[in-house]
Amino acid sequence: MILVSGASGTVGVRLVRGLVGKGHQVRALVLPDDPFRSRLEDCGCEIVSGDITRAASLENVFEGITTVYHLAAIILSNDPEVYSRVNVLGTRNMLAGARCAAVEHFIYVSSASVVYPQTTPYSRSKRECERLVKTGQGLNYTIVRPTLVYEDQGGQEFVLFLDYLKKFPIVPFIGSGQAKKRPVHVDDLIDGLLKLAGCRQSYNQSYNLCGAEEISIIELAHLMLRHNGMKKPFISIPVPLCKLIALGLRAIMKDPPLTLSAIAGITQDASLDSSSAQRDLGYQPIGVREGFKKCFPIESGTRRSTACVN
Repeated sequence: MILVSGASGTVGVRLVRGLVGKGHQVRALVLPDDPFRSRLEDCGCEIVSGDITRAASLENVFEGITTVYHLAAIILSNDPEVYSRVNVLGTRNMLAGARCAAVEHFIYVSSASVVYPQTTPYSRSKRECERLVKTGQGLNYTIVRPTLVYEDQGGQEFVLFLDYLKKFPIVPFIGSGQAKKRPVHVDDLIDGLLKLAGCRQSYNQSYNLCGAEEISIIELAHLMLRHNGMKKPFISIPVPLCKLIALGLRAIMKDPPLTLSAIAGITQDASLDSSSAQRDLGYQPIGVREGFKKCFPIESGTRRSTACVN
């Protein structure tokens, strides 16, 4: 029996379907009031309710579990305490439950942001979670670090970026846009995750699950617009000025449109090396240009589908 936390999310649902398709018994963990619970109802899995921030709610969740995929996390919040409570405390509770149930393999889905030299509340929470997983007191673990995920059904970070690009006739861009990224198609990410189930070679290892192609963030922005039938001019805003604006907005707004975390994500490299995943797991991702043609084909210079990501 495999337990998947965060099972109702874009990646979680696909992972559950993939595991069931490979013959695994799957228990999907969702919040008691999860509005996306219905996504799992035809997946052939057992659905259980629990809150990873409340250890008592997980009391019976780990019964009979041999492998855990821990996906549940908060990605975007203006309150740093949320990252500590959901990401760090939640992971601590999941690890404690796994230890008590003598789970054989704990697979933690981290983030490429852990490599950022300029940290954010989110990246710091993920770093702390990795530390907790690595010192899990006898648990066999695997840590995976996805880069920016894209597909054709929606997702949080990619959609927000695309919406921003669509918003302005002339796009104000943070810095020069030279930060290097390796976006990953969701099918490749799921393939990498599925290969971890029952893979003893992956015990106590960390893998970067990223795309095959390095691309600058500004090249990616132009590519996203082009696959949505758009072409726009960009204007570069110096990073120090962007930071001053973000600080000012934070002082007067509860939900500012520009944040220091967003600046960190746009200006720092997340071009990770997936060679160990290729060697150990047979992970073979496609590049972003090939992936975009697969997800967002353009016919006669017009957009046929809309972009989306995790």
